[in-house]
Amino acid sequence: MADPNRRGVLVAGLLALPAVSVACSAPAARESPAPTVLAHTSDVPIGGGLIVPEHRIVVTQPTSGTFTAFSSVCPHDGCLVNLVVDGTIGCPCHGSRFAVADGAVVRGPALRALSPRSIAVDGDSIALG
Repeated sequence: MADPNRRGVLVAGLLALPAVSVACSAPAARESPAPTVLAHTSDVPIGGGLIVPEHRIVVTQPTSGTFTAFSSVCPHDGCLVNLVVDGTIGCPCHGSRFAVADGAVVRGPALRALSPRSIAVDGDSIALG
């Protein structure tokens, strides 16, 4: 059986400890990572677009100063689009074409539009947004 006096001493000893002050500070602010720049506005022709293969994205400028972006993966069979010409984005696998303005199907066999992607334009930089 435990010695009740020893237990009392231990409790008394803990209660007799001096108060300790601990300074708490707010966590350090986390720096936001730099945005991933895809292109410069001058790289994207008016009425056309620019394919950025390493991000699987196509950035378009349907009208002067209006920039949009879409996944470069064709919804028909998963191929990557490879050209932007005559106001359309083209897929080499089966000939599907998509509008630079909204990614809508212009010519099949694709039945769905290209998926929109979020971008941000800051000055002359176009970044993932």
